[in-house]
Amino acid sequence: MKIINGKVITPHRIIDRCALLVVDGKIADIQQGDIDAPGVEVFDAKGAYVSPGFIDLHVHGGGGHDFMDNTVEAYLAIAKTHARYGTTALCPTTLTAEKADLLKTLEVYAQAERQNNRGAQFVGLHLEGPYFALNQRGAQDPKYIRNPDPSEYREILAASPHIRRWSAAPELPGALEFGRCLQSHGILAAVAHTDAIYEDVVAAVENGYTLVTHLYSGMSGVTRRDCFRYAGVIEAAFLLDEMDVEIIADGVHLPAPLLKMVRKFKGAHRTALITDAMRGAGMPPGESVLGNKDTGLSVIIEDGVAKLPDRSSFAGSVATADRLVRNMVTLAGADLTEAVQMITTTPARIMGIHDKKGSLAIGKDADIVIFDEQITIKATIVNGTAIYVAIDR
Repeated sequence: MKIINGKVITPHRIIDRCALLVVDGKIADIQQGDIDAPGVEVFDAKGAYVSPGFIDLHVHGGGGHDFMDNTVEAYLAIAKTHARYGTTALCPTTLTAEKADLLKTLEVYAQAERQNNRGAQFVGLHLEGPYFALNQRGAQDPKYIRNPDPSEYREILAASPHIRRWSAAPELPGALEFGRCLQSHGILAAVAHTDAIYEDVVAAVENGYTLVTHLYSGMSGVTRRDCFRYAGVIEAAFLLDEMDVEIIADGVHLPAPLLKMVRKFKGAHRTALITDAMRGAGMPPGESVLGNKDTGLSVIIEDGVAKLPDRSSFAGSVATADRLVRNMVTLAGADLTEAVQMITTTPARIMGIHDKKGSLAIGKDADIVIFDEQITIKATIVNGTAIYVAIDR
């Protein structure tokens, strides 16, 4: 296929009146003006933006489904839902659960990956928990939270090659050994749902942890113990230059001042935008379920977020990727190239897939999103296949 009349977004600039050629699922050419390629399908972008596909490192569900439903149908429906909003690659994410459920998830992921050809591509599983601080569990089910168990996590790691990241609280007994184990397996270790202090995070970095999961959510800030103040995970994330962070930029979990702070102090090169979406993403407000549809937690979707029934706490995001980009521009003051970098180039680097994804360059996967000035998605293309189209061709 050939895309013409687009404003192509690179990591550094926007190139107007550009054409892009796709051959065999890869980007074959990018030029200003037109490209001579007779016989190919033509998309006229009509002056809209042509962007790398959005990469969501942390997503639980959407379209009325959750990955913890543990069915192939749920996986495929979630992938299709998020493609509608510009996501071309995502990490299916678990919640705290029994070992048997996690092992089942590994099996279902492998089956779904083979069948997934009409939605966002799966780029590896993200296990969120169950090794968390009980005090920072958020909406995670407390009955499944526990300390790292080498016999358990080694069995899980041996069961599948598809685990690409795992989030845990680094201050727990055995968590540093766990981080080293993940590092030895080439798996991204992330700090999450934690009461750690700054010194704990420094030790975590020294033992393989490189990412802070949903910064500000489920983690410690400045605390007092007796007379003394201690910096927490939030402060450590800002102070440690080598730490990457991900943020739920839905405008609710993090309001505008916090989005601006992350942009100012971590920058686009260290910040990944995530939806952290549950099954309510792409669905109307009302009652829903966080986690498995039969055994999960009842929640209410209102005000653009999921809440516990007593409205005492958020219980998950219902964001889609287009909303994240829009909010970074309108709420955080980022320019469009910055905002796009945070959901393309940066997450691709964090996940180690930047040789194939994350930017529009010759030879890379043809994961492409076309959107207008309001970040309304007009087309989503995954590996050269048009998955969602809302423009005339």
